[in-house]
Amino acid sequence: MLKNTPYIICCDGAAQALIAHGIMPYAIVGDGDSLPPEVKETYPHLVHTIHEQEYNDLTKSTRFLIHSPLSTPGIPMKVAYLGCTGQREDHTLGNISLMTFYHREFHVNPVMYTNHGYFFPACGTQTFPCLPRQQISIFRMHCNQLSSVGLRWNAYPYDEWWQGTLNEAIGDTFTIHSDGEYIIYQTYTPKP
Repeated sequence: MLKNTPYIICCDGAAQALIAHGIMPYAIVGDGDSLPPEVKETYPHLVHTIHEQEYNDLTKSTRFLIHSPLSTPGIPMKVAYLGCTGQREDHTLGNISLMTFYHREFHVNPVMYTNHGYFFPACGTQTFPCLPRQQISIFRMHCNQLSSVGLRWNAYPYDEWWQGTLNEAIGDTFTIHSDGEYIIYQTYTPKP
C-alpha cells in the first residue's frame, strides 16, 4: 500500500522509518515529540508541528488531511491507516476507537489495516462483503440495538467489547442491523 499511494501523511516519528525505506511522505504531522532533529532539519518543508495536546498525532494528521488540497469539500474521503498501533497497546485501542470518531466528525471513510486484517466503522443497517469462514469481530460503540444475519453467531447489543469478537461469516455477505455506531474487524483470509 505504501508503495502504491501518491500521498502519505506520517505521524511524527513514523517518518524516519518511512524515509529509511526509500519512501517520501507528503507531510509529517504531529507534536514533534518523537521526530528526530535530523528529520526536522533535513525536511522542514514537510514538517507540520501542532503543539496542542487535546488530540493525538493520528487525529492531527487526519485533520491536516481533510483541510489539505487533497480533500474535496462535500465528498467523503477514503483514508487508509497503517502502522497505527503506536507500539503500545493503549495507543492501539485508542486509535481503533478513533475510526468511529473520524467517520462521524470528519466525514471520512477510514480503514485501519493491521498485520492480520482491517478495522472500519459503520453505522445503522449495512451489508458487508466477505468470504465464507472469514473471521469477523463487531465492537459496539454507540448503539442500543444490534443484530446480524450471515454470521455463525448472531450479534446482540454487547455489554463488553470482547463479546462481539471471534465470529465467522457463513457466506459471501453479512448484514448488521443497528441503531447506531459500531466497528467491524475482518481478517484478510478465511479460516482454513
